[in-house]
Amino acid sequence: MAVSRRQKVTIILLVFYWLNFFILAHIPVPGIVSKAGVSDKGMHFLAYLILVFLLWFAISPDQKVGWRKAVVWWVFIVLTGYGAADELLQGFTGRNCDVMDMVANLTGILAGLILFSVFSFWPAALLVTGAVIFGITNITRANLAELVPVTNAIFHLFAYAIFSMLWICYMHLYLSLKPPKPKWLMAALAVPIGLLLTVKLFSVILGKGFGLREVIISVVGIAAVITIIYLITLFHKTQDNRTENIK
Repeated sequence: MAVSRRQKVTIILLVFYWLNFFILAHIPVPGIVSKAGVSDKGMHFLAYLILVFLLWFAISPDQKVGWRKAVVWWVFIVLTGYGAADELLQGFTGRNCDVMDMVANLTGILAGLILFSVFSFWPAALLVTGAVIFGITNITRANLAELVPVTNAIFHLFAYAIFSMLWICYMHLYLSLKPPKPKWLMAALAVPIGLLLTVKLFSVILGKGFGLREVIISVVGIAAVITIIYLITLFHKTQDNRTENIK
């Protein structure tokens, strides 16, 4: 069976993510994490949600989770076993083995499998990316813009750029919206901006402030992706028109 380009990319991301995930889970907790007041259980949930997303779609790139299939239960067993082993091994690296961390791991795994039984790759990728953006922005008690301004700025720039790219792919595949139509431009902006405003609304509710600088950086990331795709499409359309005129 031929492996698609998307599946190859997913496998590469899975290997890279899992390797780094293992390393970070077995070193002492960085001081910056403690200062930020990160919700440990929330991080475990997000980490395993990402892991199950990458693993499932590396194995079954074009299929939703079907609970009658053996592969689903193998994924569940492997990740649950890994999560338990991961916690036990942390006892040898200066960290604590916490049963509630295991529960958070299991919750992330189950949430992912249930989500992927409803949504295929592209909508699932959008939802997971949106959840990660929301979680990382609001999972800390401290204001990351003050604690780690450069890292926080880079996160907002690239996170919203990636979300915008995924949304544009989704529009192309499921909504038949393509540039350079004005309707495409409005739709391309609407969902990423809607996510940004939703995330920032919760930040205000949680007492972390609106973060105007973060909003501007996020909008730059969104606008950059949309502009590049728009210009590339416009260029190709112009070239096609020239070719037709020559003929």
